[in-house]
Amino acid sequence: MLVSVIIVNYNTFEITCNCIESVIRFTKGVDYEIVLVDNASTKDNPDDFLGRFPGIKLVKSPVNGGFAKGNNLGIEHASGDIILLLNSDTWLTEDSISIAAKYTASHNEIGPLTVRLVYPDGRLQHYVRAFRSVGNELLDLVRPLLYLLPYKVRARKMLNQYFNSDFDTECDWVSGAFMMFRRSLLDELPEKKLDERFFMYGEDQLWCYQFKQAGYKSFFLAATTVVHIASASTSADKRLQLHKTLIQHELEIMKYRKGNSLYYSAFRSLFLLKQNTAYFIRTLLNKADIKA
Repeated sequence: MLVSVIIVNYNTFEITCNCIESVIRFTKGVDYEIVLVDNASTKDNPDDFLGRFPGIKLVKSPVNGGFAKGNNLGIEHASGDIILLLNSDTWLTEDSISIAAKYTASHNEIGPLTVRLVYPDGRLQHYVRAFRSVGNELLDLVRPLLYLLPYKVRARKMLNQYFNSDFDTECDWVSGAFMMFRRSLLDELPEKKLDERFFMYGEDQLWCYQFKQAGYKSFFLAATTVVHIASASTSADKRLQLHKTLIQHELEIMKYRKGNSLYYSAFRSLFLLKQNTAYFIRTLLNKADIKA
């Protein structure tokens, strides 16, 4: 069993080096290769990675085609029968790759797999998700009532912020920051590769839906933890812009799932009402921070 660790870099040389160093330091229980895709970085020379890590495969893209395209390019140059998409802003603190790979290899019924993700300060990231639905959006509006349910019932139904990532579970979609799957599953996707319609953000949900359509559920493995910087270091303005992009992609994914139907229209109205309210509140808080 060979695991191909695909890392996409764009102008984050030192952060990406930290990621690679952690993979080399902690991955002991499985054979692996690191395929680093540089997405036409403008600040650093990608050949410098080879100076630090001569054993990696370096793929230099002539253009920045985004996260999905970069990962597909890496997969084209990968030799492993198990693929791990690993964000450049993650780092390992234990042999997470071996733990995840052994589980993936022994469970042919599962599709994409992720592990527990935390911020550098240890706070949990809620990247174990259920697909959005009208029902769950309405339930989220009466959040206090959900907490009257037993924890595992509430957690399995809603996932996301209702789930503490403290037990293994099937789910609808998992984060692309650490997403592992058997390479053979790509042949069952619509284009036999990861869908590239989104430049960045939301693509992991789309991929998991397509894997599910092919008969493979996403899975969360609680046995190991990976650190993920994520948006913790992103400015408030950029987080607000990201919020807009995510809203747009959520609606596109729902239309992809349900078509231009009455269900989609109902979901769109409810979802936009909730998200625009949240966006308005975040904008006010952002302005307050600037004044302070």
